[in-house]
Amino acid sequence: MSGVRERAYPEGEPDEELDPRDALRELLEEIVGALGIDVEVEVEERPGVLSGRVYGGDVGLFIGRRGQTIDAVQHLAQRIVFPDGPGDARIVIDADGYRERRAELLRDDADDAAEEAVRTGRAVEFDPLPSWERRVVHEYLRDRAEVQTHSEGDEPERYVVVSPVED
Repeated sequence: MSGVRERAYPEGEPDEELDPRDALRELLEEIVGALGIDVEVEVEERPGVLSGRVYGGDVGLFIGRRGQTIDAVQHLAQRIVFPDGPGDARIVIDADGYRERRAELLRDDADDAAEEAVRTGRAVEFDPLPSWERRVVHEYLRDRAEVQTHSEGDEPERYVVVSPVED
């Protein structure tokens, strides 16, 4: 394989004995260091979720346009920290509360879509969304008796459809 250089995980192979929290912290610190942003990294473990949080300073570069960078970091972290699959835990990466702010906007959009679907009697389509954002919309509207939701399309163009429930 001439011309191809494999990059080892930070300073060689990942330590097989490294705790997932420590592995996630090291990974996030390496990423923010490579991005050249001066932020704090915090890792917290709750049942079923290992959370990495970046805060302070300018986290805009870490979040990226429409959250693309933070979503990519989350995906890579899941693969690196749990290479054999997620098991019972999933990784969630956040930066200065971005995910909750984004979820609140999605819930507002879901309210608007539900109202429009009921008012017009027609399905309303969201723009393509990453899977975690689609999940926010589905879960938020799940208990609304007057509408139903489903996803259509193929990644990365998959989107949510909000439809009125037919009598």
